[in-house]
Amino acid sequence: MAKTELHVDGSRRAVAAAPDTPLLYVLTDELGLKGPRFGCGLSQCGSCSVLIDGVETRSCVTPLSAVGAKAVVTLEGMPAWHRAHGGKLTKTGLHPVQQALVDEQAIQCGYCYNGMIIKAAELLAKTPDPTEAQIVKAMNGHLCRCGTYPRILKAIQRAAKVMAGAKA
Repeated sequence: MAKTELHVDGSRRAVAAAPDTPLLYVLTDELGLKGPRFGCGLSQCGSCSVLIDGVETRSCVTPLSAVGAKAVVTLEGMPAWHRAHGGKLTKTGLHPVQQALVDEQAIQCGYCYNGMIIKAAELLAKTPDPTEAQIVKAMNGHLCRCGTYPRILKAIQRAAKVMAGAKA
């Protein structure tokens, strides 16, 4: 199997995987990353989400060959990605969305939080002050098995205020 070079979380990483291998398996099995999770394998739940060149992408259905030289950002790389785009990290060193989910106690079983953070970070990078309707629309397609949607919404609103410099 030929080696493929990926740009993941700001680093170049060599992997040995077939071109049709789902990116999720490369990230978790080859690189040992824990953020992206296998949820449904059908691109329906969002647990496997990553950013590819700043766009939320479902890694369970994205073949390695589709990535090429594009930048992949996982949950582990969110703080560095945010900082690289001019954002300030929280006192704990987390991306504001990560911290807001903790502060709002929105994380329960842990399956959805990867995708929720990835999608919310993408939304806030493009729409710094989203309305509730914009948040709901953006997060549609990300499933929370524990039903903490109201807390997730509140966390995203909190993160937007923090990112704008206001106290949440």
